[in-house]
Amino acid sequence: MRAHTTLRLIALSSAVVVGASLPAMQRLRAEPSSAAAATTLPFQDPHRPMTARIDDLLHRLTLAEKIALLHQFQPAIPRLGMPVFKTGSEALHGLAWTTDRDNNGAVVTATGTVFPQSIGLASTWDPALIRRVGAATGDEARGFNKINPRVWGLQLWAPVVNLLRDPRWGRNEEGYSEDARLTGTIATAYGQGIEGDDPVYLRAAPVLKHYLANNNEVHRDTTSSNLRPRVKKEYDELAFKLPIAADAATGVMGSYNLVNGRPNTVNPELNDVVRSWTRRTLYNVSDAFAPYNLTGSELYYPTNEQGFSAALLAGIDSFTVDNQVSDPTIQIISNALAQGLLTEADIDRSVRHVLSIRFRLGDFDPDGGPFAKIAPAVINTPAHQQLARQTAGEAIVLLKNAGRALPLDAATRKLAVIGPLADTVYTDWYSGAPTYRITPLAGIRERLGAGATVTATEGVDRIALQDVASGKYVTAGTGDAGDILRVSAASAGATEQFDVFDWGRGIVTLRSAANARYVDRFNFGPNFTNSAPQPHDWFVQQQFVLEPQPDGTVAIRYAGYEKAFDWAGPEIYLTVAGDGALALTATTVASAARFRKQVIQSGTDAAVAAARAADTAVVVVGSMPFINGREDHDRATMDLAEGQAALVKAVRAANPHTVLVLEMSYPMTITWEQDNVPAILWTSHAGQETGHALADVLFGDVNPGGRLTQTWYRSLSDLPDILDYDIIKSKRTYQYFTGQPLYAFGHGLSYTRFRYDGIRVSDRTVGAGDTLTVHVDVTNTGDRAGDEVVQLYTHQQRSRDALPNQQLHAFQRVHLARGQSQTVRLTVPVSDLGHWDVTRGRWVVESSPVEVRVGASSADIRQRATVSVRGEDIPARRLDRETRAIDFDDHAGVDLVDETKEFGEAVGATDGDWLKFGDADLGRRTRQLSAEVASLAAGGTIEVHLDSPGGRLLGTAQVPATGDVRTYATATAPLAAASGHHDVFLVFRGSFRISTFAID
Repeated sequence: MRAHTTLRLIALSSAVVVGASLPAMQRLRAEPSSAAAATTLPFQDPHRPMTARIDDLLHRLTLAEKIALLHQFQPAIPRLGMPVFKTGSEALHGLAWTTDRDNNGAVVTATGTVFPQSIGLASTWDPALIRRVGAATGDEARGFNKINPRVWGLQLWAPVVNLLRDPRWGRNEEGYSEDARLTGTIATAYGQGIEGDDPVYLRAAPVLKHYLANNNEVHRDTTSSNLRPRVKKEYDELAFKLPIAADAATGVMGSYNLVNGRPNTVNPELNDVVRSWTRRTLYNVSDAFAPYNLTGSELYYPTNEQGFSAALLAGIDSFTVDNQVSDPTIQIISNALAQGLLTEADIDRSVRHVLSIRFRLGDFDPDGGPFAKIAPAVINTPAHQQLARQTAGEAIVLLKNAGRALPLDAATRKLAVIGPLADTVYTDWYSGAPTYRITPLAGIRERLGAGATVTATEGVDRIALQDVASGKYVTAGTGDAGDILRVSAASAGATEQFDVFDWGRGIVTLRSAANARYVDRFNFGPNFTNSAPQPHDWFVQQQFVLEPQPDGTVAIRYAGYEKAFDWAGPEIYLTVAGDGALALTATTVASAARFRKQVIQSGTDAAVAAARAADTAVVVVGSMPFINGREDHDRATMDLAEGQAALVKAVRAANPHTVLVLEMSYPMTITWEQDNVPAILWTSHAGQETGHALADVLFGDVNPGGRLTQTWYRSLSDLPDILDYDIIKSKRTYQYFTGQPLYAFGHGLSYTRFRYDGIRVSDRTVGAGDTLTVHVDVTNTGDRAGDEVVQLYTHQQRSRDALPNQQLHAFQRVHLARGQSQTVRLTVPVSDLGHWDVTRGRWVVESSPVEVRVGASSADIRQRATVSVRGEDIPARRLDRETRAIDFDDHAGVDLVDETKEFGEAVGATDGDWLKFGDADLGRRTRQLSAEVASLAAGGTIEVHLDSPGGRLLGTAQVPATGDVRTYATATAPLAAASGHHDVFLVFRGSFRISTFAID
């Protein structure tokens, strides 16, 4: 979801003609929301069947009242005793924030329990634990709802199940894994925890984000994710299907992006596919402002009435637009009804979905339902704090431990804790506000006690900036509010000193030594204050670049994210105003002020001194969640920030007993660190208990058992373009990657050792309807208790199609005492071994030997067994019947597009592109090609070749111009005789679309 401040700027400037609200709505809003129905009505009787209650209430609502329920902020309907309702409290890793209907949609942040980021939750590989985290989140949502139900809605927008196929994705921190099954399993656990165990009622209503294939931030509202059917079915859909099929989610949010040329806000699969996965009613929502994109950035529909109608008909039930103001939505839907674009039956269908979830939340029960008794006292309880600590500890991954450098001896007397993240706990865009923050330094000091000497330094330079023109220094204010930065002091005292934090690619933040607050742009104006507790907000207006100049001075370039937009103006460099204030007024470096950067204290020198004086140095480096990749901003690099990498090298040179702690939300290319640092730990930004959890692991009170949920690549060159969604052809993720990763999917070490023995399979031959049961004995052969994550992968040894190198199908985290053995039982429905057969448009389990692999990671397989799967053989393709062009086996250069705006998929071709249809049975003789094609103006040709794009040419069809890319005509061509089995290639010349074809 976009920042609400941003949305307000856009929505207030959009050309939406609101007009007058319906008279009935005016009357409805004039009534006090606290009024109640005078008598008990049938829909208020919890003893009646739920469907009957929904029918009764739906029948009683006026058309105007029903339309009002289609907006994010639903009004009270006093005559029926209906309270207000709001969709969308954010809750990715604990309750985070919502928006206030009574304060112009302002963001309200939850002060409650903050758990590790989603990527950290998944790194536990512990669904039972994550279910408890979900339950705590659901409880706290109820607690806040009890405080203010007008603000805190019980429909929670979480979890995010978009797959982490590319580690550069800005929202990597929000997802779980690059693997669909692991993602779906963790999402199911979190969702079930949120929902509670009642068979009918909901503690809270989780909504999965963001359907579908939303894995890039660059131009996210206009880029289209090309999903060939196999990738869509086997990969992207599966992550959503698993929690919905398990009734662990109550709806999905349509994403900003397009899939195969159609905006997801009007994706018909919201109805046709997503709702088919469950018998439960789903309540789907749009992402913020996305319905307006249909007529705005996407130019998909000419009017809002057409766009909103298409969204409703496709399966969106709630419009997240205009913040708390529902009038525009009401007017647009009303106009669409008047124009015949919608019927009242269409409205009723979506309202039924809305009401179904509200009934399950207890909205219309006299006592509020079984979860209504949850009180605010549940928020951030000691039990939740302990759960946060346990979860943060279980999520930590031990990447390397040469020479058993870890755990550290708790009797250590001299320890150095170094690094820019050593004494801070950052929150992210989807974090709540913790009531306390245990930093790594605080956790370590508490663990070692008063008898140890713990030396700390952040390892950052402290500088002063002297204006060259006046000779005076940039001066900050004191107190939490700080003051406007001015060039005023003759010498560099405390108010003239700033700590420089390097976040990579030249971006730095400046923290004032006067009050430990960051330099921040003041109220979108030209001036700057030292007032920010941490880098924050949508535009992150605390970012700067100190640009070296040829004369040895620096110019200060402002790098707040708003400067990417024309409305923010061209001024990016700082000058000194007449009153001495720093001012954002220069458009070029030539007119910027010049400053001498004086290093008051070298961060590297301080770090080296601390490291040399210590027995062990712990270096904590990583990311700033608002800067290094987040919503709306992908990462351009996977390298550690240059200054941080230099710091690690300096500390390692000063003290060979160096432990590196990476606190970040994604994989990094830390090849030098892997080769040179003895021990490396990874943690996500882990919330309020970060320091306790890290100390627990460093000193062996908790044996690390977290495992990576993504492949860590060695180089950026291992990855294709971030917009390439075809994981099969581009060989993405552990399933298809053929290179050597830095750390493999599932990797994670322990302070103890585990032996795997005696794999047994339930049957050496299994059918498509069977369940494969695998037993393996796991023994802790080390000298301490620990957790092992036993992972089961399969590899199909024979197939018509290109299948994964291996694929995760089951896992279990087990705790074993020293010397203890346990037989681990893992089960796999054989149907899960199937894949999507593009030749027949259905799932298939092929007959093949399948190797079962069990081990500690995808690269550390300890036991293997082979089973024979009795399935079916995919027959040769029949191209003499209508064949969808998108059901190809291979491709080059094509784009995947919509067939019509409402339904269907096609292939967009340009000159030289081709499609392959493998192993086609051409029968006794080919005669003719016929193809459904569309072209705006140019037209083109389709060549039919055998066995390769340059193979034997059978014929060429002329593609006519049809006047519109969604208006189709039939192109035909006689074909030379050919027979038998061949790979058929369609090679395209020109620019056009092809939806279906046949070769007779």
